Amino acid sequence: MKNKTFKRIWNMVRPYRKTVAFVTVLAIIIDALALVKPYLVRVLIDDYLKNGISQNEFMSVSMISYIYIALVLLENFLDYFNSTRTNILGESVVYDLRNRMYEYIEKAKIKFHDKVPSGTLFVRIISDIEDVYALFSDVITTFAKDIFIIIGLLIVMVYISYKLAMVSLIIIPLIIISSLILTKLLNKTYSAVKTVRTKMNIFFSESIYGLKLIKIFNRQREKQRECERITKEFRETIKPMGFLQGLLPAIMTLIENLGIALVIWAVINKWIGESLDVGIIYMFITYLKNLFDPINRIIENVEIVEEAVTSIDKVYEILENEEMLEDFESGKRINKIKGKIEFKNVWFAYEDENWILKDVSFTIEPGQSVALVGKTGSGKTTITNLINKFYTIQKGEILIDGININDINLADLRRNIGTILQDPFIYAKSIKDNIKLFNDISNESVENAIKLASAEGFVNNQEHGIDEIARERGNSFSAGEKQLLAFARIFALNPSVFILDEATANIDTTTEQLIQESVDKLSKEKTSIFIAHRLATIVNVDKIIVLGNGKIVEEGNHNELVASGGYYSKLYNSYYNSLV
Repeated sequence: MKNKTFKRIWNMVRPYRKTVAFVTVLAIIIDALALVKPYLVRVLIDDYLKNGISQNEFMSVSMISYIYIALVLLENFLDYFNSTRTNILGESVVYDLRNRMYEYIEKAKIKFHDKVPSGTLFVRIISDIEDVYALFSDVITTFAKDIFIIIGLLIVMVYISYKLAMVSLIIIPLIIISSLILTKLLNKTYSAVKTVRTKMNIFFSESIYGLKLIKIFNRQREKQRECERITKEFRETIKPMGFLQGLLPAIMTLIENLGIALVIWAVINKWIGESLDVGIIYMFITYLKNLFDPINRIIENVEIVEEAVTSIDKVYEILENEEMLEDFESGKRINKIKGKIEFKNVWFAYEDENWILKDVSFTIEPGQSVALVGKTGSGKTTITNLINKFYTIQKGEILIDGININDINLADLRRNIGTILQDPFIYAKSIKDNIKLFNDISNESVENAIKLASAEGFVNNQEHGIDEIARERGNSFSAGEKQLLAFARIFALNPSVFILDEATANIDTTTEQLIQESVDKLSKEKTSIFIAHRLATIVNVDKIIVLGNGKIVEEGNHNELVASGGYYSKLYNSYYNSLV
């Protein structure tokens, strides 16, 4: 195990080190009790049963029986209590790690999510962390116990008959060699299985999320063939693991029985040069059988450890990548921004120097309404992403109310900016919860936001009104209804800056006019930024910024740009003619 992995495991154990110590000591006590039981049976056989039980000895035999029963009950009770504690320990570690992982996913930069598929994150936070649970509930607390019982059994066996112990230990090299070979093969196989399993989980995740698209393009048969190919690859990869997992205990059982046979053969043929009582032989064989339980457990746990180590490394490769985390703590605290936005010679690229924005400069005054216009890929959405500080620019400067955006507290910045996307996300919660978005907003404010969004009719038509529970991803609502909820969400939050990315694309004309009136009413004192493809929706904005190939081509209001006869004029005339 790498030092780095060991430190990671220790960091997870450290908050629960007292619990680990307690269950380990308790496990050792349980093992010590297990050593006493065969001894009691030996006493019963050799001291009493061999010569027959006299009337005077009946009480002693009864006492041995009572002690044996008491030991069995105590051992079972302690074992139950210990198992419960180790399960709680495993669940506690998994609780901490899963919450850390989710917190990281939430705080990670958009750049991180651009690179890491959601299916991979799903595997990390569910499957990989379950492997960690097995490590803490099955391995860490039993390892010391198994080592103790092995040492204890060997000492007792040597004490009973060192010659017989030497005969029985001939099989130890067989155990070591076979376990090392099989464990190495298992580790290699598991690594391949882990890779294919991740690929399979990503496939299922994407297929389920994209099911509607598959149906639209009638690609069920092709996706089914892809599913069969991936699952077949997984089946073929996991086959050797099933074979090896079955082979390992079979070989251990064979070696165990071989060891017992050697002991019996040595006693019958008097290889050890001494005769032993039946009770001692029974006790020795029992200890020998008990010796194999911890050995088998350690060997089987090697696989669990290997799985957990691989999973821990994969999880911590994400958790320790702190440069991908957004900082919500530092920066200048701002309660309310006025809404002045300045881009000064901004250059930005998502990767390397594939510039999306090239030396872009413009100013949006507080309360001004501005539209971003241009072909697909011209940089419109990128500008709104940068205003939200989803990405960091490579050159230039972005100012909010005269303050560099990098110097503003990120939580305060985003609280003052409300963005409505073309395809808003709806949680599988009530309409009210989807509008509040876990914010402390009064029911009166929610009702008022629904009115401003002209969503009263839609909400009132629901069986449970504002408490209606949406299906997953809002699939119980139409695209237009989801956009109405998105508008109500923004109106309830009442930000200083509105960003609308083609936000009325799926709303009927009458409702769009009502929403536009609400937006106009609210945006008198608020900055509004529109990304529009339907140019009729932006003719009344204060300023239009026309983008082309990552640069500002034109800037002005609708009448000025149409009169200039430039790019926007041609774009608008083309749009108008298409309507006619």
